Amino acid sequence: MKKVLIVDDSLAVARQLMKIISAGGEFEPVGHAKNGSEAIKMNLELHPDIICMDMNMPGMDGLTALRSLMALDHKVKVVMITSLGGVGDKFTEALKLGAQNVISKPFEPENVLRVLRALQPA
Repeated sequence: MKKVLIVDDSLAVARQLMKIISAGGEFEPVGHAKNGSEAIKMNLELHPDIICMDMNMPGMDGLTALRSLMALDHKVKVVMITSLGGVGDKFTEALKLGAQNVISKPFEPENVLRVLRALQPA
């Protein structure tokens, strides 16, 4: 099973994503970080296969955390999460910085699993 770290300041969103990921049977949520700085720390501790990270969070936002994560480990697999649907600039910036893909809220379970399954192993 691939280990997934969920990074979102909303506990409700994190729980919903954990439920979707667990239901697929291929992925195991291994932690929940509430902001980018927690995500960086937990990535070093847990070594997840995939990080699902919200773009907009208080403290350190997702794009800032993505820059740091990629600098520390260029093989890290990060999928960004956005509720702003079609935020062209941030979407493009996230992909340029190294994000593998972007998932929009509200989540469609099959889409989330499809995106995660499409990630190639490092």
